[in-house]
Amino acid sequence: MTDPSPALALRLRQQALLSEFGVEALRATELLPLLHRAVELCAEGMKAEFCKALEYRHVQDCLLVCAGIGWSQDVVGKATVGADLASPAGYALKTGRPVISNHLQSETRFRTPQLMADHGIKRAINVLIANRDGHYGVLEVDDTRPGKFEEADIAFMQGFANLLGGAIERQRAEARLKAALERQDLLSREMSHRVKNSLAVVAGFLALQARGSDDDKVKEALGDARTRVEAVAAVHDQLWRQPTLGAIDVAGFLEALCGKLQENARSHVIRCEAARLDIPADLAIPLGLFVNELVTNAIKYAYPDGGGEIRVTARPHPEGGLIIGVADDGAGLPEGFDPTEARSASLGMRIINNLGRQLGGPLSVAPDVKGAHFSLRMALPP
Repeated sequence: MTDPSPALALRLRQQALLSEFGVEALRATELLPLLHRAVELCAEGMKAEFCKALEYRHVQDCLLVCAGIGWSQDVVGKATVGADLASPAGYALKTGRPVISNHLQSETRFRTPQLMADHGIKRAINVLIANRDGHYGVLEVDDTRPGKFEEADIAFMQGFANLLGGAIERQRAEARLKAALERQDLLSREMSHRVKNSLAVVAGFLALQARGSDDDKVKEALGDARTRVEAVAAVHDQLWRQPTLGAIDVAGFLEALCGKLQENARSHVIRCEAARLDIPADLAIPLGLFVNELVTNAIKYAYPDGGGEIRVTARPHPEGGLIIGVADDGAGLPEGFDPTEARSASLGMRIINNLGRQLGGPLSVAPDVKGAHFSLRMALPP
């Protein structure tokens, strides 16, 4: 088998370089390193001394050398060339048509940019870098040596320019999506923060109403209502502080909630042992209210003669989901009282059972133990 001719070998090498760059363009997350890689490979494929990527600056109507190879140190990132029709690069930009000039010193169609004259450039080829957002700029190969750029070279360079245009378009779309998601996240946090503040105002109104009543039962009912409103506010307060709103870390969430409950239960010790596990954010509110209601009940009723320990746990279930537990070592439940029976249960226990069903319940109570031990297997989406 005979070796391919030099011209064929060059075209085969160009195709290999295009293929290599195509993979890099798909993986690239930053534009500038990709542009530098493009000019390196493009110069290699064209066997040229110089290559540069030019970004169009609309306000100044010029082209900035944003990446290049072969140029002096003060060129890349600083030097500009004209973007008008009298400039080879400007002509390619404004018309969208590639430009080949093999004899710049005798060129009558265009002027030779000063940058190229300073480097002794004798010939150049320009192609447009475009995408759906508009023209990004121009990809240009230059050389000081005699020779001839051909029409076939345009196809090679346009391949690079098209890959760059696609990569630029993708990166800009990803940047817009990221900005939109960040704004959505900010708005969601702001909403949770405002809900928390609004609920705090409602809780304050309930406290004022309770202080203005002479009926102990009314005071107690308003106090319970205030506590529940404050619980919802505390949950929203934790939501907007989370690193991400789409998922909530159970451990951090419950530890913070128990810390808040501890502030109002100085004679008790509230311990929290929770697994580091993310759950969907929409489960956080019923979970927080569920734990709050059980802990509040334990604070009020478990230790009538003084303080004691209340334990909150969250651990993975072997068959999926979470086991949520709230336990104390106090007086236990009244004889004959079934917290899972809707008719006999108190308002607080009915709320707890309803929240348990939202979490995938049902609620269960451990028999024959000291104190009250509640648990719930919380369902989690796959």
